[in-house]
Amino acid sequence: MECRCCASPLERPGDYCLVCRSANADTVVIDCERTRATVSSLRDEDVVAEREITTTPVDDERWAPTERRNFAGRIADEVQRKRPEEVYAAGERSVVRAVRAELHYPFYRIADDDPIAAVKRRRGDPALEVVEASVEEKLGGSHSTLIGGRDGRLALETVAGHPHVKKIIPGPIDAGGSGSRTGVRAKATRADEHGNVRLLIRDGSSVQENRVVTTAGSRELGEHVRGDLNEALSETELQE
Repeated sequence: MECRCCASPLERPGDYCLVCRSANADTVVIDCERTRATVSSLRDEDVVAEREITTTPVDDERWAPTERRNFAGRIADEVQRKRPEEVYAAGERSVVRAVRAELHYPFYRIADDDPIAAVKRRRGDPALEVVEASVEEKLGGSHSTLIGGRDGRLALETVAGHPHVKKIIPGPIDAGGSGSRTGVRAKATRADEHGNVRLLIRDGSSVQENRVVTTAGSRELGEHVRGDLNEALSETELQE
């Protein structure tokens, strides 16, 4: 395959061109299983490249994390070659979680039997503003009391890390609920008419409702963001 801009030969289809500094793919879709992953590169509506990456799980628990990390690293390397605008992933959660940790692109988890078709459906939605603020800036430097200790903080940081989240405003704590033995749990609730959601964090009998301001602007688009947030929380194993 040649670069679409300067016609220089590319080592692999869809690679970023190092000659003219142009991208030949704008989106990468990863369909993960425990032993294999298909990395598909899209430009507009067309699949311009597809590569399968495999691994052999090990039985020894001491080496299993290393094997999974190496597998995720090889998947991430394939994504890096494309330098996409955004990445979507579906499938085995442990693999998706490991790949997410290796990448610094806008990363969305999608639950669908046909991930590429799901991504194409989402392309019909209006593009949302991406907020280039740090997690700390989105939390507003708030010194409000947060429940859940380290896990509660992780839930807030996970939500603040979403590119379409502008700000998180911690709310009051209600300590009158029933007790829970499940530890800290978090969930993004249904979007309002402005596309904003609420992040509920539960810790035992305490519940904190945090307002999450997004760039969605409407309930329909806010629901997409809410789905992304709950998928991200599920990767941390904190989702209710």
